[in-house]
Amino acid sequence: MIQLHDITKVYPMGKRELTVLRGVNLHIKQGELVAIMGPSGSGKSTALNLIGCLDRPTSGSYYLEGKDVSRLSRQELARIRAHKIGFVFQTFNLLPRLSALDNVELGMRYTGAVDRGMVKEALDKVGLADRASHKPAELSGGEQQRVAIARALVKHPPLILADEPTGNLDSHAGEEIITILTSLHAEQGVTLLMVTHDANIAHHCQRIIHFKDGQVVSEEKA
Repeated sequence: MIQLHDITKVYPMGKRELTVLRGVNLHIKQGELVAIMGPSGSGKSTALNLIGCLDRPTSGSYYLEGKDVSRLSRQELARIRAHKIGFVFQTFNLLPRLSALDNVELGMRYTGAVDRGMVKEALDKVGLADRASHKPAELSGGEQQRVAIARALVKHPPLILADEPTGNLDSHAGEEIITILTSLHAEQGVTLLMVTHDANIAHHCQRIIHFKDGQVVSEEKA
């Protein structure tokens, strides 16, 4: 499903350049559950942003479902994000004035069609059907992250990208979130790619890919 070939990412820093990715090669099969690990600054989140079509590589090619998306326009990348990819972030990224239901609904708006039934179903899948009318400030951190997961899943994308989804949660809430993500992966067959610092979280996945200094240095079966 995902193929990165010799991907580099270089950011201009005044008269200097910062090379974050150095010839990354990465293949992810449809339906895989994969963790990406590595120290801070290793390039793992940059790689996830490129896979999520939030950024473009400096060189190399990126194929998503057999299509080279590495040189598409911003509008074309936006369409792929709207229909193909769901995002779960460490900081939840919920709008504070909206209810849980309305925050999940935002996940559908970019596709051009909103189905309230599907929104309620998504909240039910993460165990928050009875909290639909609550705003983020009225929810725990774990509940807010479950809303974010529902928002990512509501449009039924084939690919879910999670960047440190348990990073702002205590260990109990973190385990709940990983249980939800792995269960949804098993039930729906989505491809799930997750960046994490936590080895215990990573071992819930089928495969672990290790980054260091902007490169893939090793991988292992979890």
